[in-house]
Amino acid sequence: MAYTTIDEYLATLDEPKRSTLQHLREDIRALVPEAEECISYACPAFRVRGKVVAGFAAFSTHLSYLPHSGSVLPALAEELKAYPGGTKSALHFPVDTPLPRKLVRKLITARLAQIP
Repeated sequence: MAYTTIDEYLATLDEPKRSTLQHLREDIRALVPEAEECISYACPAFRVRGKVVAGFAAFSTHLSYLPHSGSVLPALAEELKAYPGGTKSALHFPVDTPLPRKLVRKLITARLAQIP
């Protein structure tokens, strides 16, 4: 299905995925109030100054935080040890446990530093 809003995407999810990702959405909006919500690569995302700085997605066994940069997660590897199983471009986390806001702040700060 092609989503046009984050609300449409979240409405398709079962609990606890929906509420966990809604929590992440609220944290991102609080941390980057100037961000524009959008859909990028069929996933919810947030754009600042024309560049996507954060996103997320739901999968059958996990959720993913997507920094939209292949260098953000490797740069924070030490702080992400508690989240095994991710990739260079996706931080995997449990469907029922929101990411700590402090960690989301670090992820977004690292990504924003890459944008002129």
